[in-house]
Amino acid sequence: MATPARERLAPAEAEPDRDCPLCPRLVAFREHWRAQEPSWHNAPVPSFGPVDGRLLIVGLAPGLRGANRTGRPFTGDYAGELLYSTLIRFGFATGTFEARPDDSLRLVDSRLTNAVRCVPPENKPTTEEMRTCRPFLAATIGLLPRLSAIVALGKIAHDQVLAAHGEKLSRHKFAHGAVHRLGEVVLFDSYHCSRYNTNTGVLTPEMFHAVFAKVRAHIDALG
Repeated sequence: MATPARERLAPAEAEPDRDCPLCPRLVAFREHWRAQEPSWHNAPVPSFGPVDGRLLIVGLAPGLRGANRTGRPFTGDYAGELLYSTLIRFGFATGTFEARPDDSLRLVDSRLTNAVRCVPPENKPTTEEMRTCRPFLAATIGLLPRLSAIVALGKIAHDQVLAAHGEKLSRHKFAHGAVHRLGEVVLFDSYHCSRYNTNTGVLTPEMFHAVFAKVRAHIDALG
């Protein structure tokens, strides 16, 4: 039986409006930065990549000077350097990543999104903000007709994917490199590719590559 998150939905249901009013704290933060930096994106960051991809990568939330500035997930801060180089390495992206949305980078058979679409203060969304934004994640998952794999970047992304699928968190413990079967979709866990995690050695490029090697093997096995 398909989970509720796998129901087919219209593309518009997967993306909040530019002036989404649902989270007052995030709205206030957004308005502050619109006044400070009017040339920035300063709005919910839409998903990136083709909707017929078999892989969905889920991050936490836009970075203040990364995706919140540029309008493309993982673009403009360090996390994108490791993520996009890894996607290119394993055939999930082509072109050159230049940390700007008009570069030549294109995703292949993959799509990127965030569990929370608006930048939160100190990069820390509240439990209520995560819950409020979850329908957009569920709609994003439901939009992808060929989806077979999800990579969760960090425990929050892992938990939100499980919740969007109606799964109990206690049945699927987060661990780097862990693999979970969620009906017709396989969830792969990774530590988030943040500068903090890489600088402290929590996540090395080799560890990150190992996760995507598993994903590549899984998708290739589907034919």
